Amino acid sequence: MKYKLIAIDMDGTLLNSERKVSYKNRNALLRAKKKGIHIVLSTGRILSSALYFSRNLGLNNHVIACNGALIYCLKGQDFIYENSMDVNTAKEIVELAERNSIYYYFYDKYTFYLRKCGSESFDYYKYYEKDWVKQGIEIEIFKNPMDILEHNRPTIYKFVFIDESGDKLLNFREKLKQIKGISISSSWYNNIEVMSEGVSKGTALEYLIKELNIAASEVVAIGDNENDISMFKVAGLAIGMKNGTVDIKDYVDIITDTNDEDGVAKAIEKYVINQL
Repeated sequence: MKYKLIAIDMDGTLLNSERKVSYKNRNALLRAKKKGIHIVLSTGRILSSALYFSRNLGLNNHVIACNGALIYCLKGQDFIYENSMDVNTAKEIVELAERNSIYYYFYDKYTFYLRKCGSESFDYYKYYEKDWVKQGIEIEIFKNPMDILEHNRPTIYKFVFIDESGDKLLNFREKLKQIKGISISSSWYNNIEVMSEGVSKGTALEYLIKELNIAASEVVAIGDNENDISMFKVAGLAIGMKNGTVDIKDYVDIITDTNDEDGVAKAIEKYVINQL
């Protein structure tokens, strides 16, 4: 089978534990690109971050950001798909988070809106500050979320909720299910991600390949977590990471090595480049 597009998750997949792209992974992507294969970063990250990595890798192609809420074409410098969250739904989500005392942030295309709640938000900000500045991500820290939602009225694409207690997250996820007009996922053991209804990496990937006139059977998807399952279901070849969660095992055709063992490069070389 000759594949025409590779959709690749970033955290836990393309990026290693230091949140960097290894030389071998970078080289494999560029080799595939030279063969005429579309390389699409498909991430839950904010658009600024997805664009930063795509440009620095020399891909200059489409990116899927915010878990599929956005598709941006770098070559045409234009959005070809958007699905943002209704502001009233966002308010309902915030009210639920406040009642349950769970840390959260949300974002539009380029700005993180962080809840200021003592040392937790400060520590979170300081941990990622250098990366965020480097990637062109803007930061707005607020005390009252309703000030942001009612006055700034940002176009919100994704909420992220973080807690180290698995039981608390599970309980909160059940409560979120009572809110209409949203989709729920996760990209790490300690988070819950909420987007507008119908948003997923898989939905965005389906939209993109239709635009590019590529069959699903000609698509490879590589990922490691729950939010990658929807694109595994679309792709002709679904590749999971060895470091991935148990959830993905039933949805992948192949397991490659971990993100610290250049698993992406090994999979692309074996199943894509060597098959041409």
